[in-house]
Amino acid sequence: MDDFILYVTEGFNHVMNFNIGAYDHLLFFILIAVPFLFKSWKRLIGLSLSFTAGHIVSLLFVIYGKLTFSTFYIEFLIVVTIAIAAIYNIFTAGNRHRDNHNWMTIMVALFFGLIHGFGFGSGFEMLAAGAQSKLLMLLEFALGIELGQLLVIFVVLLFNFIFTGLFRFNKKEWVQIISAIILGMVLPLLMVRWIF
Repeated sequence: MDDFILYVTEGFNHVMNFNIGAYDHLLFFILIAVPFLFKSWKRLIGLSLSFTAGHIVSLLFVIYGKLTFSTFYIEFLIVVTIAIAAIYNIFTAGNRHRDNHNWMTIMVALFFGLIHGFGFGSGFEMLAAGAQSKLLMLLEFALGIELGQLLVIFVVLLFNFIFTGLFRFNKKEWVQIISAIILGMVLPLLMVRWIF
């Protein structure tokens, strides 16, 4: 039971990491949730589960397939995924058509989860070194990740309700402002990690 709590907590903390340069997971899920309201909670859970599935698959490749990529490239790609999500939100905020492509957003979340999972590959290998069952430990860790992501989604939906529902901010502008702020936060990281 102690190991279960330990690994779930590690997964949760992996998402809720406020350290400089380690909050990419948090920013990505703010961007995932900000265009939605509470009525879309099922869709958001689907996106979160899809991202977690990608995360699990990449960590399985790291543990059992010994597949790794240069941290330099992966860290760059992680920032690119956040920038893409922010730009997508800015240009599609308020467009009704974006809700018609649920399968596409699920596949994108899965792919971005793969990238983010590879970014934590070496850290996860160190964490899993003492585990009796790496697969069980991975599932416990993934549960923690999912709980962290769901908390981020809930908090963002709550802020969306407060600002667009109670304070009557324009929903489109609200999405664009939050997305632009996050894009502004990641652009310096993108320049620092530029690989070309």
